[in-house]
Amino acid sequence: MKVKVSRKAHFNAAHRLYRADWSFEKNDAVFGLCNNPNYHGHNYELIVSVKGEIDPETGFVMDMKILKDLIKSEVENELDHKNLNVEVPEFKNLNPTAENIAVVIWKKLRPHIAVENEIEVVLFETPRNFVTYTGS
Repeated sequence: MKVKVSRKAHFNAAHRLYRADWSFEKNDAVFGLCNNPNYHGHNYELIVSVKGEIDPETGFVMDMKILKDLIKSEVENELDHKNLNVEVPEFKNLNPTAENIAVVIWKKLRPHIAVENEIEVVLFETPRNFVTYTGS
């Protein structure tokens, strides 16, 4: 029997959606206000879920304290109050869209969670706009 456990977190970060190989006009047409050369910020809400078998000894799929600490060290400490384009190496050549941020978060967490467990990252860029990534 597989069970999914989840932990909520949040971080605040600035970004600019922009491709250096496109003209300003094309960037503006595709990314609109998100192409602001001075960047703009979001209060990101994050839900990380781990799905797996319940350990018969502990009753846990995963110790939530361990998941909390992983999210803190691998996500919040790395992304909170940062300019994603400038300060986060993963976005040096990767447009920091919500989709790409969710994939980066998943990749940061995957090495620390038992391989037999599935991981799901849900990232809210706004209360109404969110993406989900499960590694597939």
